[in-house]
Amino acid sequence: MIDFTLTDPQQDLKERIDAFIRETIIPYETDERNTVHGPTEDLRVEMNDMAKAVGLFVPQLPTEWGGQGLDHVSTAIALEAAGYSPLGPVAMHCAAPDEGNMNLLVRVATEAQQDKWLGPLSGGVFRSCFAMTEPGGAGADPTLKTTAVPDGDDFVINGRKWFITGAEGAGVMIIMANVPGGHGVTAGATMFMTKPDAEGINMIRAMDTMDSSFTGGHWEIEFDNLRVPASEVLGDVGEGFRNVQVRLAPARLTHCMRWLGGAVRAHDIALDYARTREAFGKTIGKHEGVGFMLADNEMDLTQARLLTWWACDSMDKGAQGRHQSSMAKTAVSEALFRVADNCVQVLGGLGVASDTVVAQMFKEIRAFRIYDGPSEVHRWAIARRILGS
Repeated sequence: MIDFTLTDPQQDLKERIDAFIRETIIPYETDERNTVHGPTEDLRVEMNDMAKAVGLFVPQLPTEWGGQGLDHVSTAIALEAAGYSPLGPVAMHCAAPDEGNMNLLVRVATEAQQDKWLGPLSGGVFRSCFAMTEPGGAGADPTLKTTAVPDGDDFVINGRKWFITGAEGAGVMIIMANVPGGHGVTAGATMFMTKPDAEGINMIRAMDTMDSSFTGGHWEIEFDNLRVPASEVLGDVGEGFRNVQVRLAPARLTHCMRWLGGAVRAHDIALDYARTREAFGKTIGKHEGVGFMLADNEMDLTQARLLTWWACDSMDKGAQGRHQSSMAKTAVSEALFRVADNCVQVLGGLGVASDTVVAQMFKEIRAFRIYDGPSEVHRWAIARRILGS
């Protein structure tokens, strides 16, 4: 049975988050600590404390880790509401990459690793980053050049990563590296955990990217004989790609949720403008050129929400979600970009200025079409599955 009506707990959670974001968090968007490389650590902590005070911190986590034990559909409702401000997911500690990394640690880490890393991370004591993408590779095509060679009780990691979100100031770094054959252990991609300030990690540069909502920005990093104890292998040696799947499919969907909220915000701003801005004798919303864009937005937003809920529901019912999340991520990212683009157009010159959040949402959502796999790679994967090849 399909029911699109929110349950009472879902409606209550949505309304609480809506109120928190609109009344408490949106005013921080003009704070000087909200920089072009994301909110500062000081601002993050301040907003985290506010979310904790109203019981809206890490809602996506199981109750034993301070969350509300939400299923995927309820998480979609909560994170859409959080995404109404670029700062909302940061404030509630459900932003990327922390949300995906916490989910990974809940599912894969040992009890000792959870005590060491997940406890402080879930409490907002520190943030995290996930070091996988590499210059010239290990992005959409996850061919790893970074190596992790066994040496006694350690692994020695060498290589270079970039677009590592939140690396500066993080408290834990999850590294994906290739363990070569011939060393007496299972070869293949493996995940490792370490402190980002460990000897052998060199922060090369902060990368200037289109988006500006991630605390810690995006970094290029070099590993120069970084030693990581075998006890800090996350999952099994050689099973990194299999283990990371528990992170990837849900993370694609949580991106859909958060940026759906951002697109709704842009649409609301465009609607308000179209109702009051006059041109050629009437408000611009009454001109078909503008009205049709707003109508298209309404359809795209509704379809994006329903597709996200469908993919979430399939995972709640036990599906792995790779196929569903690929379809949702591709269709939703492209629909939300159309929405954001229309909003810029409706606002005209105001749409490319920082006077509203629309220009930022446009840039953030444009990047979404690449993050967590570009549309072309997801289409290729979808085609392979439906063709049975």
